[in-house]
Amino acid sequence: MKKLYTNYINTFRGLSPEVWWLALMTFINRSGTMIIPFLTLYLRDDLDINQTNVAWVMTCFGLGSVFGVWLGGKLTDKIGYYKVMVRSLLATGFLFIALQFLGTFTQICVGIFIVMVVADTFRPAMFVAMSVYSKPENKTRSVTLIRLAINLGFSAGPAIGGLIIANIGYSGLFWVDGITCILATLLLINKLNPRKAKPVDEIINDNPISVNKDKPYWVFFIAMVFFAFIFMQYFSTMPLYYKDVHSLTEPEIGYLLGLNGLIIFLIEMPVISWLEKSNFTKIGLTLFGLILTILSFVVLNLTPWLGILVFGIVLMTVGEMIGFPMSNAFAMKRSKRGKQGEYLAMYVMAFSIASIFSHNAGLQMSAYFGYEFTWYFMCTLGILGVLLLLYLRRILKQSGELV
Repeated sequence: MKKLYTNYINTFRGLSPEVWWLALMTFINRSGTMIIPFLTLYLRDDLDINQTNVAWVMTCFGLGSVFGVWLGGKLTDKIGYYKVMVRSLLATGFLFIALQFLGTFTQICVGIFIVMVVADTFRPAMFVAMSVYSKPENKTRSVTLIRLAINLGFSAGPAIGGLIIANIGYSGLFWVDGITCILATLLLINKLNPRKAKPVDEIINDNPISVNKDKPYWVFFIAMVFFAFIFMQYFSTMPLYYKDVHSLTEPEIGYLLGLNGLIIFLIEMPVISWLEKSNFTKIGLTLFGLILTILSFVVLNLTPWLGILVFGIVLMTVGEMIGFPMSNAFAMKRSKRGKQGEYLAMYVMAFSIASIFSHNAGLQMSAYFGYEFTWYFMCTLGILGVLLLLYLRRILKQSGELV
């Protein structure tokens, strides 16, 4: 047991202090975003917005995210990651608090769009900061540590959020979301100010290649849109499925979704550390992660047994914890060919673009055709992503760029 513990701790060694501070700040911020898994329930059950209109609200969520990520990438290359991160986090805190006072369908659509524009300018800047503060040999583990912080936050967030809803109501979530964003901003200003924090891998490319001319990266981008599309069902349609089909309560839904973060906290870093030393390629591992995520939807249609929900979460979690760090590491390595903000914004934008259509499609299909049809549809999209990744692996192998 002691050796196991020591080996676990050793997987975290060698990362810079700045990456650790960035992880802590991310954990505080992600713990506060407990409204996200409950947003569809809040809109439908608390504001009495019908499910098809909830789908359009989630589309505004995605549109705001896409524009925010694009803007974040541009601003990061222009004014620097630190200024973008500080301004985004602070403004997001106040906007989350204000969001609870919107009541009509139109107000909610506009409000969600604005919140996501401001909030997601942070994401490309954060990835650039993580790359700058990580040695080349530590980048995948740095990505994993940040994801660990995100998922640990998501593990605590939904569980606490479910209890807040049960005892205080949905308004408490908005206050906690806003306050935690503000706290994360204070930590960022105190610990990651460029006058104190020193870069360890700052990239200056005098002849950057435009991401628009990078064909393999575009194939990768489209595959990640499909991957993100099906994965995001767990944050919009899936909570409704748990409640409507399996009659779970909000706290039970929170605990089930929280299992995802708990598993990642316990085993992701050792698994990624081992995979980095293996002969598997980043694209091959991304492909494996996508296949596991597809299977997490397949099993839901096999039996009405309640325990299958846990099995589905486990499959999705393993797929996510292998696929996303490896795809992120591939994007960071590829970004050295051009402007980092542009490349990494495009990676994040794959998730944002997916969210425009994913939430809406899942909610609309489940309302009109049922959950079983919806899960099979998601599997079909996942298979398209698998085919694209297979094609990408082939063209990278032919060009000698497969890593």
